Amino acid sequence: MSDARRAHPVVFLVLILPFGVMSGYLTVAVAYLLTQAGVSVEQVAELVAISFIPQTWKFMWAPIADTTLTRKSWYLIAAVISAVGIYATGAVPADGKFMPLLYVVVVVSNAAVTFLAMSVESLMVYGTPAAQKGRASGWFQAGNLGGGGLGGGAGLLMAQSLPAPWIAGAVLGVACLLCCFALLFVTEPPAMFRGGKYWRNLVLVFKDLWQVARSRFGFFALLICFLPIGTGAASGLWAAVADDWHATADTVALVTGVLGGIVSAFGCLVGGYLCDRMNRETAYALYGLVQAVCAIAMAIAPRTEPMYIVFTTIYAFISGLTYAGFSAVVLEAIGLGAAATKYNLFASLSNMPIAYMTVVAGWAHTRWGSAGMLHTEAAIGVLAILVFIAVTMLMTRSRVPAS
Repeated sequence: MSDARRAHPVVFLVLILPFGVMSGYLTVAVAYLLTQAGVSVEQVAELVAISFIPQTWKFMWAPIADTTLTRKSWYLIAAVISAVGIYATGAVPADGKFMPLLYVVVVVSNAAVTFLAMSVESLMVYGTPAAQKGRASGWFQAGNLGGGGLGGGAGLLMAQSLPAPWIAGAVLGVACLLCCFALLFVTEPPAMFRGGKYWRNLVLVFKDLWQVARSRFGFFALLICFLPIGTGAASGLWAAVADDWHATADTVALVTGVLGGIVSAFGCLVGGYLCDRMNRETAYALYGLVQAVCAIAMAIAPRTEPMYIVFTTIYAFISGLTYAGFSAVVLEAIGLGAAATKYNLFASLSNMPIAYMTVVAGWAHTRWGSAGMLHTEAAIGVLAILVFIAVTMLMTRSRVPAS
């Protein structure tokens, strides 16, 4: 067994932290500063949705990661660019007239961090035994969501207390660079698609991808990606709608940042553990249903700061479950081979419902307030689960031989 396979999955938690930090810093710290500066919730929702554009289309450049430089080289390059991007996001003034510039910074930095994530995903695929896909997924997503809590909570606290907002971005950027040291604890996977003619390697990558897409596991993984199950879209707007619950900046920083990150990371570990002990597709759908119930409960609960704390914390834990469930399903489906390309096809598709549900949530809040936003997310999520169940039943029946 190679050193890569002996690496504890906590290494993947550390390596993926910058990916989560970038997202959390934008959706919590920057979103709060923008709304406090007079930018509308709908505009903030559009900015958050725009950040998902590179995440949605990253499968188009994922073959580059599989066929050119080593995974560790791509990680180092992406880590540097991502760190600069986090700094730049905080350096742009929180003013509506600077929104076009912020759009550019967010898109460029999020495109760079996709290569960082691809590197980690490849290292995880090759370094995880089949029976522990759920466990590895839990640690991986714990780093993703925990990083979001760190970037959001610590970012907002620093932005509120330090002389200038850009200092928070600079500190977070340096912290992300330090994650590169975790590369020392993993071994570079085999170069299956590097060397020789590039176009021939590219063809082999797409053949590998097609074999996964046409398999049963691949089909269900693709279906899960397209359906808005357990998207957790509302969490991207908790900071923007905090005033509806009379939540202070310190509360927002705590529950949607540091505390939210810890709770969601714990949810990832629990979700990954359960996924290794039951059907992973069923687990993912179940997590999505629980999230819808939480959204409905929050919608009908009183609009007070304690309720904001309680429900955003519960929602964070459930989001951890859903993220771990998604990664477990995908890892089960893709196998080895062109890991970055295959994983990121599924990850890209999964970001589509997150992006459009974030826009829908902002649209619903503008028209019906916070309750309407939460009820809308829950209703769409339950409908998606029903579609998934119906398709699963049809697929199961079609596989039963005639008597």
